[in-house]
Amino acid sequence: MALEMKERMKIDRQAMPEQDPRERGGNFMEVPHGLSEELAVLEAQRCLDCPKQPCVEGCPVNVKIPEFISLIAEGKFVEAAWKLKETNALPAVCGRVCPQESQCESMCIRGRKGEPVAIGNLERFAADHERNSGKIEIPKKEPDTKKKVAVVGSGPAGLTVAGDLIKKGHEVHIFEALHAPGGVLVYGIPEFRLPKEIVYAEVDYLRNLGCKLHLNRVVGPARSVKELKEEDGFDAVYLGLGAGLPWFMQIPGENLTGVYSANEYLTRSNLMKAYEFPKYDTPIVRGNKVVVVGGGNVAMDSVRTALRLGAERAMIVYRRSMEELPARAAEVHHAKEEGIDFNLLVNPIEILGDGEGRVRAVRCIRMELGEPDSSGRRRPVPVEGSEFELECDTVVIAIGTSPNPVLTSTMPELELNHRGNIVADDNGRTSVEGVWAGGDIVTGSATVIAAMGAGRVSADDIHRYLSEAPSDWK
Repeated sequence: MALEMKERMKIDRQAMPEQDPRERGGNFMEVPHGLSEELAVLEAQRCLDCPKQPCVEGCPVNVKIPEFISLIAEGKFVEAAWKLKETNALPAVCGRVCPQESQCESMCIRGRKGEPVAIGNLERFAADHERNSGKIEIPKKEPDTKKKVAVVGSGPAGLTVAGDLIKKGHEVHIFEALHAPGGVLVYGIPEFRLPKEIVYAEVDYLRNLGCKLHLNRVVGPARSVKELKEEDGFDAVYLGLGAGLPWFMQIPGENLTGVYSANEYLTRSNLMKAYEFPKYDTPIVRGNKVVVVGGGNVAMDSVRTALRLGAERAMIVYRRSMEELPARAAEVHHAKEEGIDFNLLVNPIEILGDGEGRVRAVRCIRMELGEPDSSGRRRPVPVEGSEFELECDTVVIAIGTSPNPVLTSTMPELELNHRGNIVADDNGRTSVEGVWAGGDIVTGSATVIAAMGAGRVSADDIHRYLSEAPSDWK
């Protein structure tokens, strides 16, 4: 029986049980344990079931939030997962890594008096319950359209496109350059934040729907997009390539041994399982004093990985203050609990060597905040005469990425912007007819759910294009 409004308002937000910070810094097991059934029901009962459903508006893929939460409140956990999967092919992933606090939860009416409903935690609970119970439902698909779609890249954008189009009756093939599916979900996000078995379970769900997955397939040099269309018979191609080309600071010393891009550092640890050495013989420098440059989620993932790889001191160096730090509040909170050092309003100007080609320190300068820049954040300005050295043996650069040009360099007819991102309209249509693109390859580095939202929009447009009489492209 549903609780009265007054009773719902009396329930406090239920905290997610977690590993003790003193223990988790030494292992790669997932930090949050997840909600119990009792806690999930109690949290779900906090939902006010608003008629206008502003939380749905705050979700890039328009998950039916009040509906799945209502099912949890009734104890119908598997049904809640099925409701989620009507609009989200990756609920177990989204429940773990989406920035709900700035999206659906920020719109939650319950949050006007107290804390918002823990939508992300409930999403994770429902998806995990379905997977662990073995009651995974494969939804009905529309009749076969006899149309073939190639999805290049198996990250969040590509998986969303594949999941939507396979249900609409199209034949879907996913081409992944690496030896495992998931894109940034497997090479970029550490095990303690997103276990790989969760990603692979979500991919298996798409396989069971009928999606065909091709691993170790580099589209571009090995097989061009033009060949996919003209020789392999694909009626549409979606490019969900991500942004895997790392940025460096262009300062002296970046070629020293012990300097990593965050991409390489995390790929070695995550996808190549350096954290399970010697079971997996993947080489990685296990630094004793590690400096990570940057303040985003990738920087937090890198510095917390360094701690778990045995660093005595793991440090963030970020040129702005804590208020401007772009990482999720939860990740910053966990990092602080684990003893990560935050060197704020500090910027590296040189990486110093030991005379034998290895890192010994980072030479930094202190910063102060000036007038706002184009991002709306106050611009960091160097403080003259404030240089100092920060002793370290490993440096990880986590300041952003650009699109990898491996595929785009083979398509001169494909319009790119000055950063190398693919130019696409609001539906993901590119300058090449029959080719769509979305996610980080279009926007630059963003969130998992933003890439999924782009995939959802493109999937709808691809379906229209394949179902209706051809119209003018663009």
